[in-house]
Amino acid sequence: MCRFHIHRVLAGTALIVLAALGCSGRANATDEIQVYNAGIAAPGQFTIQQHLNYVGIGQKDAPFPGGFPSNHSLNGTPEFAYGMTDWWELGLYLPFAVQDRQFLSDAFKLRTLFVSPNADKRNLFYGINFELSHEMPKFAQTRWGLEIRPIIGVRNADYEFIVNPIVDIGFGRYGEADFAPAARVARKLRDDVYVGLEYYADFGKIGDFSPLAEQQHTLFAVTDFKVGDFDIDFGVGYGLTRASDRLVVKTIIGYAFPVPGTKQSSERASASGAINPMAHLSARSTPY
Repeated sequence: MCRFHIHRVLAGTALIVLAALGCSGRANATDEIQVYNAGIAAPGQFTIQQHLNYVGIGQKDAPFPGGFPSNHSLNGTPEFAYGMTDWWELGLYLPFAVQDRQFLSDAFKLRTLFVSPNADKRNLFYGINFELSHEMPKFAQTRWGLEIRPIIGVRNADYEFIVNPIVDIGFGRYGEADFAPAARVARKLRDDVYVGLEYYADFGKIGDFSPLAEQQHTLFAVTDFKVGDFDIDFGVGYGLTRASDRLVVKTIIGYAFPVPGTKQSSERASASGAINPMAHLSARSTPY
């Protein structure tokens, strides 16, 4: 039954994307820089992640009238999630930015994530995330946006490769549907220590991509590890095009609360994908 629901959701995605292309896109934010790996909280479990990303060398011109340039800005969001079933998770974000000693709120985001059950134990895993955002004038020219994020990945005992072919949609007069894919390749060095590369891009409006110099392409060197019960992700990114932020430092600190009524600890996958995406490979029992 779970697989049936998952396949229905994935099949309906194509229709949603096609319908959305006639709508619109939104400004690209840096509050969350992460490749989703289909790991979710256990049923009845709460998780929390704190994202913090600093743009050391960024854009000095505002992306639109009234917006703020990314240069020397600190961006982030607390991310709260709750496991509904072994294939469904709900989440809440409260994104913000700090620049020139000014705190700027970007309202909120709500998400619902559907994945293949026990994705952290599979060699082939998949899912899809829908994220509805309400955005403030400093961050976007559209008040409402929708992110559609498919998740496709493969892994073995030492490596994993994940692709998130994201469609970002903004609703309203200035909105458009952008193609903003992300990808990750990572290698396990030892228990709870991983290194890898992550790639993030924004090609611009679907059907009318921006010239290469105006597209955003950023490559991150990343490492994931644990400190006690906390999952830590750290990465340094370099912008490959003129429109990209040249230097970005990203961090994620995650904690998964024990499942009520069990002895299960925060080693369970955390919201939107465990920070250590291969932490349970030794326990894998499902070969597909």
